[in-house]
Amino acid sequence: MGNHFHVSISGCDTWAGSSTRPFRNIQRAADLAKAGDIITVHEGIYREYVNPVNGGINDNERITYEAASGEKVVISGGEKITDWIKVKGSVYKAVIPNAFFGGFNPYKEIVWGDWFSKRERIFHLGEVYINGKSMFEAVSLEEVMSPIPFTEAREPEWSLHNWYCETDNENTTIHANFGEFEPSKNTIDINVRKFCFWPEKTGINYITVRGFHLTIAAPNWAPPTALQEGLIGPHWSKGWIIENNEISNAKNSGISLGKEITTGHNEWTTIGTKQGAQRERDVIFNAIHIGWDKENIGSHIVRSNIIHDCEQTGICGHLGAVFSQIYNNHIYNVHHKRMFNGAEVAGIKLHAALDCQIRNNHIHNCDRGLWMDWQAQGTRISGNLLYDNDTADLFVEVSHGPYMVDNNIMLSMKNILDLSQGGAYVHNLFSGFISWARVTNRFTPYHYAHETGVHGLMTILGGDNRYYNNIFTGTQPENEEQEKNIDVNNWIHPGMIIREDGSVPKGLEIYNECPSENENWYKDLFSVVQFAEVRLPMYCGSNLYFSDAKPYKQETDSAAYQEMKPQVKLEAEADGVYLAFDFGNRLAEVNTVTITTDFLGMAFEPEVLFENPDGTPLCIENDFFGNSRPAGRMTAGPFEGIGSGPQKIKVAEIKK
Repeated sequence: MGNHFHVSISGCDTWAGSSTRPFRNIQRAADLAKAGDIITVHEGIYREYVNPVNGGINDNERITYEAASGEKVVISGGEKITDWIKVKGSVYKAVIPNAFFGGFNPYKEIVWGDWFSKRERIFHLGEVYINGKSMFEAVSLEEVMSPIPFTEAREPEWSLHNWYCETDNENTTIHANFGEFEPSKNTIDINVRKFCFWPEKTGINYITVRGFHLTIAAPNWAPPTALQEGLIGPHWSKGWIIENNEISNAKNSGISLGKEITTGHNEWTTIGTKQGAQRERDVIFNAIHIGWDKENIGSHIVRSNIIHDCEQTGICGHLGAVFSQIYNNHIYNVHHKRMFNGAEVAGIKLHAALDCQIRNNHIHNCDRGLWMDWQAQGTRISGNLLYDNDTADLFVEVSHGPYMVDNNIMLSMKNILDLSQGGAYVHNLFSGFISWARVTNRFTPYHYAHETGVHGLMTILGGDNRYYNNIFTGTQPENEEQEKNIDVNNWIHPGMIIREDGSVPKGLEIYNECPSENENWYKDLFSVVQFAEVRLPMYCGSNLYFSDAKPYKQETDSAAYQEMKPQVKLEAEADGVYLAFDFGNRLAEVNTVTITTDFLGMAFEPEVLFENPDGTPLCIENDFFGNSRPAGRMTAGPFEGIGSGPQKIKVAEIKK
């Protein structure tokens, strides 16, 4: 039995940390905690950065940080500012001594890094918050005095609540337009700390963080070629559990499961001697050199959290997320303000998601919902609900597979952006578009099965995907503008393949005819002249198509009903989110197949089987809800056992 420390806002750090004599600060308990210890934090707002200095030993001897049952515990990286001086109308200013910030002043520090797009202006790491909601940073004092809506934001009218900062050697001055919110009658916070919960050292293993509201932190941009900071994260460690928390208001990323600093830190930007993809390859081999493997890194669990209002990602990670499980999270309002952008923005953005299991998450109102970038091998994306995401529900980039996408509900305008190969898409409901492109100028790694060792590097030839037992509803425009956009070249009908820029690839007929392995397609591999035009086979069948969704030419056992245009809609009610649809009796018309390791075979480039993370054979035998599918003939799409005619099914709880 370990120690059980208690922390309370009425406590004192010179006390014993017992239930009757608790500590005042969480950090005091963190300084003392050893493997097997529990730290229980009682109700209140703790304005501090928790830096755990020790970790656990294994799953049975962890260090657990938990909010007391039934009590609201907030860990905030912000400080409340009350000394606002009225300038004019709804514009106020606060003059804050730089000493107030200690060694980190987020109003001097800027957002930057590899793959960051700053729109030719500066963004600071700081923010100003009205009752926990972030305002918009203005580029000048004039913008604060006379604000205009930022039309690209999800809430353009809220962008009228803006702020501007200036710093000198002594003070930081913030001007803010609070609009209808009188600062003396509302809570106005500013960023002071970079992290809420983050070990300064690497290798702080086996920590549990449970039941907190972690909010208002200023981590920097987190590309795969730099230290990946987050409001909370394990910082290159193993075996963390982050569960049942609310995580909000990260300047960039909420949870980072990613990379440490010694393997590379923005050298593409700061040095510029190598192209970004080469820097990323270097990072991977640098990580192997310092011990990136299953024994030391990853195997985290991130579950049942509410993650929202982070401008880069809800969850990110390069290399450090390997062998992890991410499930039952509600992620929304990621990249909600849309002021800055870059190639690292999504609800969940992972590089090297080796054997990661991403399931039963509810992801919406993001830029991209899920982005699996490089080395999605052994990754399984199952039972997720995705909708109202701007760019795509799922983007799989330059990965060789094998990866599995099953039993998902995808309802945004674009469901899949596929710049990869070696994927299996089975039992999904697609109510949008799918687009595809080859990537012949980037060599990316593939791995030995279920380990971090790199087996080789190759470009994306395209193809080698499997589509079975899916439902494609066709386009689902909600208004005239969306109806008009359907004819734009950079969108395509489900079941067809086209480049993202709208052009038709040479050799497209190979895809539409779904060549089999017996058609000698592989002979082109031995011709340098023909190499650039190689297309790997596609394997498709037992899908159900409606309206303008079109099957491949040689698809087997599929059914298409172009005359039917079933409306698929989400309805939010007090107890959850419901999916309403009507497929008539058409589900019974599809001759489905049972999806197993034997059926899927192996992904072409890595020559690795579609199987479970422990190497056992895979069988897609459960539906979206985890219900067992009957042996033999299963139902197309994510739901088993549904009837014909109109249906209304609860697909998500509303977490509070």
